Amino acid sequence: MRGYKGFEPGMICRGKQYAENTVFEEDTAELCEAGMHFCENPMDVLEYYPLVNDNGAFNEFAEVEAPDGTPGDGKKFCTTKLKIGAKLSFGGFVNACVNFLLEKTKGHTQSGDYARIGSSGDYARIGSSGYYARIGSSGNSARIGSSGYSARIGSSGYSARIGSSGNSARIGSSGNSARIVSTGEDSVICCAGNECVASAKAGSWITLAEWKYNREKERYVPICVKTEYVDGERIKADTPYMLKGGEFVAVE
Repeated sequence: MRGYKGFEPGMICRGKQYAENTVFEEDTAELCEAGMHFCENPMDVLEYYPLVNDNGAFNEFAEVEAPDGTPGDGKKFCTTKLKIGAKLSFGGFVNACVNFLLEKTKGHTQSGDYARIGSSGDYARIGSSGYYARIGSSGNSARIGSSGYSARIGSSGYSARIGSSGNSARIGSSGNSARIVSTGEDSVICCAGNECVASAKAGSWITLAEWKYNREKERYVPICVKTEYVDGERIKADTPYMLKGGEFVAVE
């Protein structure tokens, strides 16, 4: 079966060193006790490895493959043999979350707590009021709103507008020109696209990227990625920020 695994920076998990495109084996596998663990749903991985760790650094993620019939509890699985694939970029991980939700929610409409919502068309309008919502959108110009606690929102399209009012939200966007507003406490926002703007409450973390056009490569390339803690003083709460010149700059 295929799934996803999270790591500390340097591809380390529970003190064990992993590597890309390599098969690892252990003698025993017991859920939460021994063996190598992974999740089928990439968003479930965020419960164990959030996008940004306590030091403000990105955790790492990879697609993995284990033998069919691997035992698990429906959320995490444990195996004695695990093939680690290529490490995913931030955008690649967000896309994996979006694509997984789209596949699982195809042909279904869900609401209430634990809702899983997927959208692939442009100009989607998505709303969720239940707790633990998982929302994925791959189309451009999506408008996403969530008011429940512990929401997990992923968007890979350009010009997304994302609003979240619940506490402990985890919001990721890989498209350009995203606008993200989080009014819940203790949230994590990561914007990997160009000219993205984000604001959050004190106690939250914001990661932004800055891009510049490279004439030789004839495309935009990332020149800086920075994470800041919203302390309410140096980085102010409820204030939209963009990364410019390697620094968080307040914008209207």
